Amino acid sequence: MTNFERCRGWARTHPLAVDAILAAAALVCMVIGSFAEPYGEKGSTWNVHAPGGLSLTLMACGAAALVFRRRAPWTVLAATSGFSIVELVTTGPRAPVVMCAVIALYTVAATTNRPTTWRIGLITMTGLTGIAMLAGPLPWYAQENLAIFAWTGMAAAAGDAVRSRRAFVDAIRERAERAERTREEEAGRRVAEERLRIARDLHDVVAHHIALVNVQAGVAAHVMDKRPDQAKEALAHVRDASRSALGELRATVGLLRQSGDPEAPTEPAPGLGRLDDLVDTFRHAGLPVDVARGDAGPTPPAAVDLAAFRIIQEALTNVQKHAGEHAKAEVSVVRVGPNLEITVLDDGAGHEPGDPGAGEEADRGGGHGLLGMRERVSALGGRCSAGPRYGGGFRVHAILPVTTAKQEDRGHAPVKGGTTA
Repeated sequence: MTNFERCRGWARTHPLAVDAILAAAALVCMVIGSFAEPYGEKGSTWNVHAPGGLSLTLMACGAAALVFRRRAPWTVLAATSGFSIVELVTTGPRAPVVMCAVIALYTVAATTNRPTTWRIGLITMTGLTGIAMLAGPLPWYAQENLAIFAWTGMAAAAGDAVRSRRAFVDAIRERAERAERTREEEAGRRVAEERLRIARDLHDVVAHHIALVNVQAGVAAHVMDKRPDQAKEALAHVRDASRSALGELRATVGLLRQSGDPEAPTEPAPGLGRLDDLVDTFRHAGLPVDVARGDAGPTPPAAVDLAAFRIIQEALTNVQKHAGEHAKAEVSVVRVGPNLEITVLDDGAGHEPGDPGAGEEADRGGGHGLLGMRERVSALGGRCSAGPRYGGGFRVHAILPVTTAKQEDRGHAPVKGGTTA
């Protein structure tokens, strides 16, 4: 830190001491100025004379008032102007106390607004100059009178300029701080969204595959002694589900890798193109699933494709877990105009209204899976409904718009959600 910066720092922390030093310097200048009188006798340019007692008293009072110029600028301006008027009327042409009024006017202009500065500046300039011209000992056109007008005008202009510059610097600093806060908030928001997205995808993968593993492991344990071939088949499905879960976990966790990492996964996110494989996993777990598709046409945007796949996956996982042993499921994927409609139905008894299981939870709107469905669809601008069917069973219906441009931009940032665990 340089000596200049140290001095500035000290001046900011000790304003009263700075004003006292300024008042002492102004007093010295006024006393020196009061000894010199231009246009002396016998053609000399300067004449030296001692100031009177009244002049010294007024100068001391004006300098003392300047010590409090920051605390009470308007009072100090009024006091120094009064001292200056007394000096102008009583003691002759020099009137050095006007220096105090000039400094006080500068302080007022630097601490108030521009309209007030113009008003008080004009009043001070015209008042002091008018009194000097009309009541002073010099002719009205004397250069000393014009000097009063000039100095007070420059003080008002300088104070206004300093105030404007200070306001400009403060505005720039505020904008910079606001921009920094905005960047920090945006970065925090993006981090939170990314964490939620990764947590949702991990939840989707783990809940789905662990549910299948749990079912197949139960089957294997049940038939191990009497039907070992069926037990081996169930264990094979457990192995396949585990392998699939590990693969999707690796792909999801790989998103945390830095860009350009050669070990980062490059497999695309799952979509409706893998619907048959998804349905087969549930069929192998003992859940009959019928699929009806009417979505021929261009491939939907990546976000819509992924959302449709996850909604079906979550809905079928809920059927597998909560609908009962003899439940059946129906999946419908239909392209209707600009929308893609997803419907998943089941006829299980586990979703009857009032049932303490998943049906009641869904009725309350709880559960990560149903919440995730709604959030996925809402983020894409669609609609989603889920609830018990009349006569038993459960229905999930989602409408996803596929023709807007937003989905393409959101293709790499799926929305929040997950499968009910």
